[in-house]
Amino acid sequence: MNHLYITGSDLTLEQVMAVANEEVFVSIDENAYERIDASASYVLELVRNKEVVYGITTGFGKFSNIVVTDHQIEEMQANLIRSHACGVGPMLETRIVRAVMLLRVNALIQGYSGIRRSTLQLLLDCLNHKIHPRIPQKGSLGSSGDLAPLSHMVLTMMGEGHCEYQGDVVPSLQALESCGLEPVSLVAKEGLALINGTQVLTAIGAVTTYEALNLLKVADIAGAMTFEALRGVKDALDPRVHKIRHHQGQMISARNITRITQDSEMTTCQGEVKVQDSYSLRCLPQIHGASKDAIEYVKDKVLHEINAVTDNPLIFVKDQKVISSGNFHGQPMALSFDFLGIALSELANASERRIERLVNPSLSELPPFLTEYGGSNSGFMIMQYTAASLVSENKVLAHPASVDSIPSSGNQEDHVSMGTIAAAKAYEIYKNVKHVLAIELLTAAQGIDLGQKKRLGKGTQVAYEFVRNRIPHVDKDRYLHPDIMEAVSWIDSKSLVETVEKAIGTLE
Repeated sequence: MNHLYITGSDLTLEQVMAVANEEVFVSIDENAYERIDASASYVLELVRNKEVVYGITTGFGKFSNIVVTDHQIEEMQANLIRSHACGVGPMLETRIVRAVMLLRVNALIQGYSGIRRSTLQLLLDCLNHKIHPRIPQKGSLGSSGDLAPLSHMVLTMMGEGHCEYQGDVVPSLQALESCGLEPVSLVAKEGLALINGTQVLTAIGAVTTYEALNLLKVADIAGAMTFEALRGVKDALDPRVHKIRHHQGQMISARNITRITQDSEMTTCQGEVKVQDSYSLRCLPQIHGASKDAIEYVKDKVLHEINAVTDNPLIFVKDQKVISSGNFHGQPMALSFDFLGIALSELANASERRIERLVNPSLSELPPFLTEYGGSNSGFMIMQYTAASLVSENKVLAHPASVDSIPSSGNQEDHVSMGTIAAAKAYEIYKNVKHVLAIELLTAAQGIDLGQKKRLGKGTQVAYEFVRNRIPHVDKDRYLHPDIMEAVSWIDSKSLVETVEKAIGTLE
């Protein structure tokens, strides 16, 4: 089994996904323990000295002005978790829960949180033993961190609530005992340290960002197939055009589509069949490229956040200082994940317009709705309906969450990020986009079947054969839902992209 040692400072997106997909065993780097121990010891010293420090010897939020007695400190930490575990809605997917657990450990081992190594080890043991807390999707304001969902994670560590273990939903205590683990008794600062962070919104957004990078390649492949089926004018792909605008994503998309369509006899030159294409074809590099640039920006923000310390208060042991601050505020990621959702939704917007051009006989030279037996057969008519429905839903979901704020905790927390909503919306948009792209792959292949019988491009031929080796041409109407889901599976497994890249080299 592959082994990942985390340090708190150099976690990559690929490593997060490997842990999320249960591919690696995770351990804390030995060099982190000195920092962890020093921070935990300093918290105990503060308690012994009866220092007034937020969340350690005081209540939380609006209760920060209430000092608790020594015998109340541990009770307060446990009660914090129980009272805050009030999320609702469907449960987070297992891979996202695993990413949440990993990211929380990675933040806490940096030594600014005052948590014991034994408590961190229990969370890591749960991850490695595949004890997955049941975490509801809804209930976080994205600051102070993801309080409600992370509390559900900690409940399992306390042997309370329920978890997923070996394919079943079981009481958390039962799962811990099955693995020889003892529930934690939280001491000063530990409850707050475990839940006062942005790891739920970051985990959802990180998974979405990783998948978005693959969707960018799928969009270029699907777009190139449609480009050939509609005999696109290749002059618009000329690198000179894109170089003088200077946008990196645009230049990359133009190069990708040029490589995919290399040696094609289906593409045309301007004036040969038509002077210029519609925007969804002619501006394909500009549209896809803008989304590429946006998603690269979000990826950079994600890489910062997965290695960040985001709880409160922060403990600076060397300076013997505890600072109450706002690193838990999700605004940097809320804006980023709203941007991510918008960038993804545009991939589907353009894809649906290309699908429409393929099925609409007034916009192409192809048979109406890509069937030669119209009337008794509807062909791909409703495939476009489904794509349009998903695109419309995405337009609703793309409304930014970060522009909203509802004060909480007696107006002590008077501006919140709604970053977890932004991340969740982006994830829903991603799922819709991959279905639209799956429909375009199928529609483009059908268009190629019914169009000019000329040589396809080097990459397009491979993509077309990939589709046809798995899904036959639609001669007469048949049940199409399984075809769409089969195409979605190629996107999820990345097998289509890998097959095309094997033929033409890595897409950028």
